Amino acid sequence: MYPSIEFDLGQIEETSNFIIAGCDEVGRGPLAGPVVACTVQAESKGLSDYEDLFLCLCDLGLTDSKKLTKIKRQDILTALNIDLHKLSTGKKNCVNQLRNIKLSFFISQVSAEKIEKINILNASLEAMANSFNGVFLKNNKTLFLIDGNKLPSDIPSLVDSKAIVKGDSKSAVIALASVIAKEYRDNLMIGYAKKYPNYGFEQHSGYPTLKHRLAIEKWGISPIHRKSFKGVKEYVSRDGQ
Repeated sequence: MYPSIEFDLGQIEETSNFIIAGCDEVGRGPLAGPVVACTVQAESKGLSDYEDLFLCLCDLGLTDSKKLTKIKRQDILTALNIDLHKLSTGKKNCVNQLRNIKLSFFISQVSAEKIEKINILNASLEAMANSFNGVFLKNNKTLFLIDGNKLPSDIPSLVDSKAIVKGDSKSAVIALASVIAKEYRDNLMIGYAKKYPNYGFEQHSGYPTLKHRLAIEKWGISPIHRKSFKGVKEYVSRDGQ
């Protein structure tokens, strides 16, 4: 299922200085590494400009990042002049103006250590809230679309927030956030693979594949493993951690 421009257009109104933002997170399921969220924000003065933007994004083949090959995800980023290797957290990234739209995004991550303290759901919601607050422009009417069925609590009250189940397959802005977040996290896990080479993080990004489970059984757990997760917690006491 691919996003349609009608879905996104149906969420907004013909309003001056109206902003639409889409957010998704990746990394809830892995046994290791952070959870990562990205919010993509589009700012325009008219509905027709948004229509052009959504059509452009849909023409790139955007959908849920998990349904796209790595090559396709990277092709989409390249088409938007987004350099994967320059992506970082903690700063607002601006994309070259596209179809009279100011397009920007913000990536946020919550570490495995903090996931252990607040649990994976709260960590995911915190990452999403932080990514939105990183691009949020005050004094502008903003619609915030989130993939999933639960909204973060730390969102300004003046923002109209909507949780959309399977939103990454329905909304182009959520889908783009999904692609950016996944490529950023996958690249991050490649870096961790060099630091902890026994686990194959560059291949499975920390997800509980058979190869990953066998590596944990053989080598024990690394500092970036989520110690409360099934498949990891069984080895905590064995490894003295």
